Amino acid sequence: MPFHLPDSTVIEDPDLLASYRRDESHVEGDLPRAVVRPRSPRALKELVARAEKDGLCLVPRGAGTGKAGGCVASGPSLIVDLCDWPGAITVDRAGLCLSAPASASLKGVKEAARGAGLFYPPDPNSWQLCGFGGSLATNAGGPNAGKYGMTRHWVLSVDALMADGEIHTFGIASVKANAGPALAQLFIGSEGIFGLITGATVRLIPAPTEYLTLLLPVPRWEDLLGLPACLAKAGLQPSAFEFFDPAVLAELRAHGPEEARRLPGEALALLEFDDAGCAGDAFLDRVVDALGPSASHLQAATDEGQRERLWAIRRITSSFLKERHPKKVSEDITVPRARIADFFTGLDRLKIPAVTYGHLGDGNLHVNLLAAGDTAPEALDHQLMDLFRLAVDLGGALSGEHGIGLAKRDAFLALSDPFQVEALRKLKRALDPSGIFNPGKVI
Repeated sequence: MPFHLPDSTVIEDPDLLASYRRDESHVEGDLPRAVVRPRSPRALKELVARAEKDGLCLVPRGAGTGKAGGCVASGPSLIVDLCDWPGAITVDRAGLCLSAPASASLKGVKEAARGAGLFYPPDPNSWQLCGFGGSLATNAGGPNAGKYGMTRHWVLSVDALMADGEIHTFGIASVKANAGPALAQLFIGSEGIFGLITGATVRLIPAPTEYLTLLLPVPRWEDLLGLPACLAKAGLQPSAFEFFDPAVLAELRAHGPEEARRLPGEALALLEFDDAGCAGDAFLDRVVDALGPSASHLQAATDEGQRERLWAIRRITSSFLKERHPKKVSEDITVPRARIADFFTGLDRLKIPAVTYGHLGDGNLHVNLLAAGDTAPEALDHQLMDLFRLAVDLGGALSGEHGIGLAKRDAFLALSDPFQVEALRKLKRALDPSGIFNPGKVI
């Protein structure tokens, strides 16, 4: 029978539904019963009632740019696509905050803040494509996270559809609210397992007015790994510290765009500072002194156009590798900055065939298994578990910014403290007693 819902667009065509089985991960989910695009609280209330009555689960989805299979169906499901959810982006300049519906794009949120002379730092690689709601549900990161933190550091309040069919607001539009635990934070990075985020208010800061963007080639790969510590000792905090290992750099040089083919060094870093005064010679001298001999080939972007071209290469790295190796698996482990060299030693010891790039400034490393498509599933699972265990044993985590979803659920359950897993499950049962919100993900 056709699925009807008030104030909603419902998609049931199997050919159209097929595209909702995937996100940007290597996971393929089940075919959903339907895709629902609600436009009112009435629609959401009816959606919860129908899900409970018909034994269906509700899977939230934004732009589908997630990398952990968190927005695909697992079991009998309705995909709740919030792209039509009403609301406008509003900036409160006096209150240094911004409110937006889940349907807003992250690009729109960042541009609205910038238009008011303010700054919303979270900048995942997909920031020009992803949805604001999805960035909240996955606790999106990006290059700026090393200095400014993840999405959760910026959230003041969250509006969420809960199991009673109502939208509740958790938190207030102010930085000071100490009336018990901050329940809004439960939803950031939860991937929709407690309820569906419909909107949020986030804090803003004055926008940076100066940038220093540096290309740092190094003749020896190993020399790169200790440089974040050198900067920290000198009291310098880059807003971004990105890197390419020799294998990724070789791929870009051989097959990438023209700008990439001229990249120097055995390995390469892209650093950016946004401190007041960073465009001056005195600040650059401090950076050069902190980097020591590694700064001998340092190159500074001379204008905004060159800065954008350098960032464009970094931004396309993931899609470039995906085009070259369509069946690759990309993971995003994190290790403490002091253990980064130990991680790569361990990776060599385990003989995991991987190439790596990512956020050297905060230890969030994108480890790509390019031959995953030609590797037996059991062998690939073993490689991935070894990779995750190495990160955890070094005091890190099996995901830095992509989340758990379906892709890492088994590894998360195997490597996590059982007490913490059970605590999450108790929260799930308390907030979602019928188990309709995105079951089968994370826990």
